[in-house]
Amino acid sequence: MHPKRINGLDTLRAIAILLVLMSHYCGFVSRHQTFGFAGDIGWAGVDLFFVLSGYLIGNQIMSAAANGQALSLKFFFARRLLRTLPNYYVVLAAYFIFPVALAGRSTSPLWQFLTFTQNIGLEYGQTFTHSWSLCIEEQFYLILPIVSLILIRFKSPLWLAWGLLIASIGTGMAFRAYYYLHGQEAFAAPVYYSSFGRFDELLPGVAIAMLKNFHTDLYDRLMRHGQALLITGLLATGGVLYCINSDDYNKLMIVNSLGFSLIAISFAILTLAALSPNSNLNRLRLPGAAQLALWSYAVYLVHKPVFMLIGMQLGKWHIDANAPLTIALVTAAGVFGGWCLYRLVEIPFMQIRTRWFPIEGQQARIA
Repeated sequence: MHPKRINGLDTLRAIAILLVLMSHYCGFVSRHQTFGFAGDIGWAGVDLFFVLSGYLIGNQIMSAAANGQALSLKFFFARRLLRTLPNYYVVLAAYFIFPVALAGRSTSPLWQFLTFTQNIGLEYGQTFTHSWSLCIEEQFYLILPIVSLILIRFKSPLWLAWGLLIASIGTGMAFRAYYYLHGQEAFAAPVYYSSFGRFDELLPGVAIAMLKNFHTDLYDRLMRHGQALLITGLLATGGVLYCINSDDYNKLMIVNSLGFSLIAISFAILTLAALSPNSNLNRLRLPGAAQLALWSYAVYLVHKPVFMLIGMQLGKWHIDANAPLTIALVTAAGVFGGWCLYRLVEIPFMQIRTRWFPIEGQQARIA
């Protein structure tokens, strides 16, 4: 039995993958600001994915805890790994099978890819760099349930969980501030790819899950103001993105240290709006958004190597990569590659997951 999909969350996930597609199209196909400001902020699609992942995984864990259900780490990790590893390993194999066509100027050791630690010391231009975000998410999938289990086992007060969450966000800010003081801005590879520099962006999503499951009265009051949340989220997102991308502000310490955290908080407000039945974002049904959201993980993995291969051919054939038809066809190729991975790999393994680790009958409903 599949959980009911929420239109607003599907819309946000579809927007996230579209932003990433635009960013990488500019970087690896057209090598031009093809989409203007939308392409410039395409990197923020990953930040939006972080917030959504923080909420979705956090909610699965928090709902079990709030209902007094046992938290089975074996059950949780088995379902997570069957969800994330098959697609990832297929694309990873492609990078190593076709090193001439897909490799960057250098490649991390295979053991780092297998252990999701290749983001440590990663630099721009290396092989399979877009897997850096998967590293941070997999590390998050490991740490959050363990920390949650420890807090539950010791019957820790709720304020301690909130304190740890807020302190962790502050740690991310402090990490970026430290590097800024030592000459590394937020988009420098040692900061941008670092787990310590980006993990805090998952936590606003976890905060939503905590509100929903442990502060139900406050959460219900927020849900009654969906339109206000939507307007606030849009204004906050626009303001933060403008500051991060503006030459007048993006060199400031406050922007470099707080920027990623603030954009995640802004996206969290939009996520609250997406969850509210009183918000237009919740009611909005964009054609194809649900499907794109469903394929988004596979599309994220596949689109960049597809773009790289096509981009090289366009250059050889002297085809204008900024032409609308070219943009549409190349983007469609990236999405189609993701759809193939989804159909051929993700769905079979999700069926295996359902048979081996079904939610029904389990004490901990943390799919």
